[in-house]
Amino acid sequence: MSELNLEMVNEDPNPVKKKHNARVEIDGELCKECLLCIEVCAPDVLKVSESLNKMGYHPVEYIGDGCTGCGVCFYVCPEPGVIRVFKKNKVA
Repeated sequence: MSELNLEMVNEDPNPVKKKHNARVEIDGELCKECLLCIEVCAPDVLKVSESLNKMGYHPVEYIGDGCTGCGVCFYVCPEPGVIRVFKKNKVA
Protein backbone atom coordinates (compact mmCIF):
# COMPACT_ATOMS: atom_id res chain seq x y z
CA MET A 1 0.00 0.00 0.00
CA SER A 2 2.83 2.42 0.80
CA GLU A 3 4.42 1.72 -2.60
CA LEU A 4 1.23 2.83 -4.30
CA ASN A 5 1.24 6.08 -2.35
CA LEU A 6 4.87 6.74 -3.32
CA GLU A 7 4.04 6.25 -6.99
CA MET A 8 1.14 8.68 -6.73
CA VAL A 9 3.36 11.33 -5.13
CA ASN A 10 5.89 11.08 -7.98
CA GLU A 11 3.26 11.53 -10.70
CA ASP A 12 2.84 14.91 -12.36
CA PRO A 13 -0.10 16.65 -10.62
CA ASN A 14 -1.07 18.40 -13.86
CA PRO A 15 -0.80 15.94 -16.75
CA VAL A 16 -2.17 18.53 -19.19
CA LYS A 17 1.10 20.52 -18.91
CA LYS A 18 3.13 17.59 -20.27
CA LYS A 19 4.79 18.10 -23.62
CA HIS A 20 2.50 17.32 -26.52
CA ASN A 21 3.13 17.04 -30.21
CA ALA A 22 1.36 20.33 -31.01
CA ARG A 23 2.06 24.03 -31.02
CA VAL A 24 0.29 27.36 -31.50
CA GLU A 25 1.45 30.23 -33.67
CA ILE A 26 -0.08 33.66 -33.06
CA ASP A 27 0.40 36.67 -35.32
CA GLY A 28 0.94 39.23 -32.59
CA GLU A 29 0.64 42.18 -34.97
CA LEU A 30 -2.97 41.24 -35.79
CA CYS A 31 -4.09 40.24 -32.28
CA LYS A 32 -6.54 42.71 -30.70
CA GLU A 33 -6.26 41.44 -27.12
CA CYS A 34 -9.85 40.17 -26.83
CA LEU A 35 -8.46 37.34 -24.64
CA LEU A 36 -11.08 34.83 -25.80
CA CYS A 37 -8.34 32.33 -26.66
CA ILE A 38 -6.88 32.55 -23.16
CA GLU A 39 -10.30 31.97 -21.59
CA VAL A 40 -10.93 28.77 -23.58
CA CYS A 41 -7.42 27.30 -23.39
CA ALA A 42 -7.81 24.24 -21.16
CA PRO A 43 -4.06 23.53 -20.78
CA ASP A 44 -3.44 27.23 -19.99
CA VAL A 45 -0.57 27.67 -22.45
CA LEU A 46 -1.43 31.17 -23.70
CA LYS A 47 -0.56 34.44 -21.99
CA VAL A 48 -0.75 38.18 -22.60
CA SER A 49 2.48 39.71 -23.85
CA GLU A 50 4.05 42.59 -21.97
CA SER A 51 4.92 44.36 -25.23
CA LEU A 52 2.52 46.25 -27.50
CA ASN A 53 1.82 45.49 -31.15
CA LYS A 54 1.58 48.15 -33.88
CA MET A 55 -2.10 48.78 -33.01
CA GLY A 56 -1.34 49.38 -29.31
CA TYR A 57 -2.67 46.06 -28.00
CA HIS A 58 -0.90 43.53 -25.81
CA PRO A 59 -1.06 40.45 -28.05
CA VAL A 60 -1.50 36.94 -26.79
CA GLU A 61 1.50 34.62 -27.03
CA TYR A 62 2.18 30.90 -26.67
CA ILE A 63 4.32 29.92 -23.67
CA GLY A 64 6.21 27.35 -25.73
CA ASP A 65 4.97 23.92 -24.64
CA GLY A 66 1.95 22.03 -23.38
CA CYS A 67 -0.40 22.60 -26.33
CA THR A 68 -2.71 19.63 -26.89
CA GLY A 69 -3.66 20.73 -30.41
CA CYS A 70 -7.39 20.88 -29.67
CA GLY A 71 -7.81 24.04 -31.81
CA VAL A 72 -10.40 25.72 -29.58
CA CYS A 73 -8.33 28.93 -29.52
CA PHE A 74 -8.32 28.94 -33.33
CA TYR A 75 -12.09 28.60 -33.54
CA VAL A 76 -12.90 31.21 -30.89
CA CYS A 77 -10.60 33.92 -32.33
CA PRO A 78 -12.65 36.63 -34.10
CA GLU A 79 -9.69 37.71 -36.27
CA PRO A 80 -9.11 35.39 -39.26
CA GLY A 81 -5.57 34.11 -39.58
CA VAL A 82 -4.25 35.28 -36.22
CA ILE A 83 -4.04 31.84 -34.58
CA ARG A 84 -2.74 28.69 -36.23
CA VAL A 85 -2.57 25.34 -34.45
CA PHE A 86 -0.20 22.66 -35.65
CA LYS A 87 -0.46 19.02 -34.62
CA LYS A 88 1.55 16.25 -36.24
CA ASN A 89 2.12 18.33 -39.38
CA LYS A 90 -1.58 19.19 -39.76
CA VAL A 91 -3.12 22.66 -39.49
CA ALA A 92 -6.29 22.86 -37.39
